[in-house]
Amino acid sequence: MILVGCSHGTADPDGRATILAILARIAEARPELDVREAFVDVQQPEVADVVRRAVEEGGADDGAPVVVVPLLLSAGYHVHVDIAAAVEPWGARAVAAPALGPDPRLVELLDERLDQAGALPDDAVVLAAAGSSDERATADVERVAAELARRRRGPVTVGYGSAAYPRVPAAVDAARASGARRVAIASYLLAPGFFHDRLQLAGADTVSRPLGADARVVGTALDRWAEAVRPVLVHDLV
Repeated sequence: MILVGCSHGTADPDGRATILAILARIAEARPELDVREAFVDVQQPEVADVVRRAVEEGGADDGAPVVVVPLLLSAGYHVHVDIAAAVEPWGARAVAAPALGPDPRLVELLDERLDQAGALPDDAVVLAAAGSSDERATADVERVAAELARRRRGPVTVGYGSAAYPRVPAAVDAARASGARRVAIASYLLAPGFFHDRLQLAGADTVSRPLGADARVVGTALDRWAEAVRPVLVHDLV
């Protein structure tokens, strides 16, 4: 069984190492899986090429399809277009799993990362996501913000790195204008890189670490794989 972990791609060495660590932990948790990496931008190999090679090598010969698991936190263009296009030519031999978020485990991890960064329970929080022009992706982020707000005493709003509004610095300024004495940024990013570096310049009192190769990220990714592969296997048994 082949699991293709597809991330955005980054030029940042620490970001690349983080994604590799997530893939390694997935493989460690499920040693029967052939775990491969793929990207939608910046890095190679491209997801369409990885899927093609996996199918042509007989990746679906055991009855299970090649499954692309987006190592992406919301379902925007890369999920609905890039990854969808990579699996579409192969019918039941290749399928795409849902994005990692929203998921309660990721919200729990965000809350924990805020505490680790020294955020206080009453701090205003800006949930900082990469951003997408796809309304489905922004809706996913808003759902995560609403769940995080249930765990915090202070207000939780959303800011984006690109493609959507408000941008993170504007969201931090708005939180202060609303009377917040302190503002914390919750980095809703998987790995270090360009977007996370910019969060340090957004004017907050503290910025949490990216989610990283935490066991909850790995567990979510494996659950997404299971969600995608189960209907195909059940169909084959009927």
